[in-house]
Amino acid sequence: MSLKEKKILIIIGGGISAYKALDLIRLLKKNYVDVKTILTKSGKEFVTPLSITTLTKNKTFEDIFDKNSEAEIDHIALSRWADLIVVLPTTANFMTKLSIGKAEDLATTVLLASNKDILLVPAMNVRMWLHKATQNNLKILQDYGYHFIGPEKGEMACGEYGEGKMSSPRQILSYLKNYFFEKNLIKNKNLKALVTTGPTREYLDPVRYISNESSGKQGYEVALALKKLGIKTKLIAGPSNLISSRDLKIKKIISAKQMMNEVKKSLPVDVAVCAAAVSDFRPINKSKNKIKKNKANLNSIQLEKNPDILDYLSKNNKARPKVVVGFSAETENVIQNSKIKIKEKYCDLIIVNDVSKKDSGFNSDYNRVSIIDKKGKIKSIPRNKKSFIASTIAKIILDKLLINDKNIN
Repeated sequence: MSLKEKKILIIIGGGISAYKALDLIRLLKKNYVDVKTILTKSGKEFVTPLSITTLTKNKTFEDIFDKNSEAEIDHIALSRWADLIVVLPTTANFMTKLSIGKAEDLATTVLLASNKDILLVPAMNVRMWLHKATQNNLKILQDYGYHFIGPEKGEMACGEYGEGKMSSPRQILSYLKNYFFEKNLIKNKNLKALVTTGPTREYLDPVRYISNESSGKQGYEVALALKKLGIKTKLIAGPSNLISSRDLKIKKIISAKQMMNEVKKSLPVDVAVCAAAVSDFRPINKSKNKIKKNKANLNSIQLEKNPDILDYLSKNNKARPKVVVGFSAETENVIQNSKIKIKEKYCDLIIVNDVSKKDSGFNSDYNRVSIIDKKGKIKSIPRNKKSFIASTIAKIILDKLLINDKNIN
């Protein structure tokens, strides 16, 4: 993938690995990238503005109050100029500042004001990286949407060995090529996705219905994550508190039958994610009036199966999406039951969640899932915010979509 004419803003933090920024700049310039830089106060202790300017052929920005460029408002102008922002080395201290939204200098102000993707390249002592505070900050920043590369395992400047070593400039270059390749490919392919979420309601009478505890939050986050990747995404949601936003429009339905009809209308798509907790059954006959308990004959409520949306999408030879993802809400034999389901439904991935856990799942902002593919390979994600889990799922889906198209130069 060519990086020609891409614009990358590099923020150089304080740490012994700061010298590697110069090598990265050299590699980017060889790939015809326009590079601008911000040198933090602590970063200046390790590399000089003169070295950076010599390599970039651009001014090195340092101070938020620069009288020579006051008219431009640097923290806005720089963040809008860049196609991508890279922060290296990203220290434990810098991660803390970002996690609490601190804007105390040009670097942190640019990041807070940015509307572009941001890549953080951590570098620190192994104990600092593994510390609970740093790991909590990592989760927060991932939830905010920051991208990470590294850290790697290896010998560090302090003489200790372990995870904390900054990724090499060539590894970062490879990541950047892959990043822009995927961005361009998604744009050129005009990819489309369909996501179902929330419960359905099957009314027995005008008051009572069969339903479940699904809030629709996980499906909503998956739809949002797919859209952020550049995939045109339609979200079909059952009754819930979810509301449309500027980023994501929601098509609301009530019953499983309505959801199935809306799914059929939405085809063809490249990706289908069935996150909805669809009621398995519906009454054959809905009472026109409220069923009185003193007159009710419980044995007279006859049920029939609802349409199986996941099964329909997976086995639809004419309009089967390239990637079909199902969700499996289980309370026992979680993995075993889900492995059976992926074979029966003939889908590409099953997202398994144990809904018996009280601190995650239904009506929670948190979840813990396992992702199972057709070969039985399992990727488990411990309890985390649904937005982070959705981002992971979206990236796995994207990899499956693009796996045959990757041929990075």
